[in-house]
Amino acid sequence: MTTLKAKLQEDLTTAIKARDELHSSTLRLTLSAITKEEVAGKEARVLSDEEVLKVIAKEAKKRREAADAFAQGGRPEQAARESAEGEFLDTYLPKQLSDEELAGIVAEAVEEARSAGAEGPRAMGAVMKIVNPKVAGLAEGGRVAAAVKKALA
Repeated sequence: MTTLKAKLQEDLTTAIKARDELHSSTLRLTLSAITKEEVAGKEARVLSDEEVLKVIAKEAKKRREAADAFAQGGRPEQAARESAEGEFLDTYLPKQLSDEELAGIVAEAVEEARSAGAEGPRAMGAVMKIVNPKVAGLAEGGRVAAAVKKALA
């Protein structure tokens, strides 16, 4: 069992004992998603902490998107709950890069790609290949792509 998964299970037990319905239901759904990922494919396997973080990030993103959808649909109480669940899951994720830090990493990658001969908007793929390993888990793909497009424009 991975240490992060064990921490989630310990936190679930604590939340249940404290009768914290929001946290316990969020942790149950997240642990369910982790288990589903473990048994996906031909063979069951144990996820590493890095893979568990990816599942948590995916679940947090689902909550944020659902909160936006509920807010647009005129259901503010459900939007607030989804938003609270997303914020709670964010506490398990590493701190996200600020826009300035991301822009700095992208600027370095653009220079590196230009020195390799890639220019203009066509360099997007080359720059993304350089940037993605550096920011894995620290910034969402959409934010990274937007920063790269802005730097190449």
